[in-house]
Amino acid sequence: MSTLFPRIGRRRAVQGALAGAVVLGLLLWWLLPLGEKPPSGTITFSTGTRAGVYQKYGELLRTELRKDMPDLDVRLTTSAGSQENVERVASGEADFTITAADAVETYKLAGKPGADELRGVTRLYDDYVQLVVPNGSDIQSVADLRGKRVAIGLPNSGVRLIATRLLKAVGIDPETDITPRADGIDTGPGRLGDELDAFFWSGGVPTDGLREIAETSAFRFVPIGDDLVTKLHESGGATRYYRTTNMPESAYPTVQNGAVVPTMAVSNLLVTRADVDPRLTEWLTRTVLDSRDGIGAHVHSAQLVDLRTAIYTDPLELHEGARRYYRSVKP
Repeated sequence: MSTLFPRIGRRRAVQGALAGAVVLGLLLWWLLPLGEKPPSGTITFSTGTRAGVYQKYGELLRTELRKDMPDLDVRLTTSAGSQENVERVASGEADFTITAADAVETYKLAGKPGADELRGVTRLYDDYVQLVVPNGSDIQSVADLRGKRVAIGLPNSGVRLIATRLLKAVGIDPETDITPRADGIDTGPGRLGDELDAFFWSGGVPTDGLREIAETSAFRFVPIGDDLVTKLHESGGATRYYRTTNMPESAYPTVQNGAVVPTMAVSNLLVTRADVDPRLTEWLTRTVLDSRDGIGAHVHSAQLVDLRTAIYTDPLELHEGARRYYRSVKP
């Protein structure tokens, strides 16, 4: 036996192992910013209409949060959409929500109550504007909607905000130049053709409410070109959050037949208030990023949640809890 490495006694070995375990435990405790015991309590999460992506995403995220924080009661409340969601969080009626960046900016520019208390948690995925008409329709552009029966979304929805701006950009008064209907994704698809000539929807793709009728109904998408998006930008304000893009051909294969659809998109944000517990927000942020693939298997748009872009929550600054999480995983 080598004299350079004498045999260590059993007692000393055990003592060394125990000391090492203690040191390792302390090191892990120090490295894990979330601590040992998960947050508990009750939070309210405002989603959207029942057939929309916000609601589906909220349901799946609640399931993931239960795994990570079993003593946290997450209560989901449906809403008209983005505009109502912003107001609910700003007023304290809800603690977290998903909303589009243009709706947040619109609320802030209007100087509404609680606007300064809004904070970003993460940038999620993009909403695509989808203008839907029957296959045999003569509507080829937004300008062709004049005199038509058009669903422009529920009051206080993000769809209503976008549809109104698009119509005004082509010189159409949403109140007098069309027959406006307050249908959302839950009722619009079923009324297309008989009661509606067209309907607007803004959401992640594919949206279940459209994907379901795509199997049985004949409809198509009206393109929204970059010239129209340019007109929106010229009006200033929250329109800077709109950008030209193409709806991928894989969104609704039976409708698009391998073709992309020119349209515009706006990013979605997970939003909270400055006074929400930073530790809770840090845990929630971690779950959102860690559950991307699991949720994405059911909500395709959720696959686009990315750590590299999650911190860009403009027009909101990051919540302190979210900032702690991003610092902890910074390479």
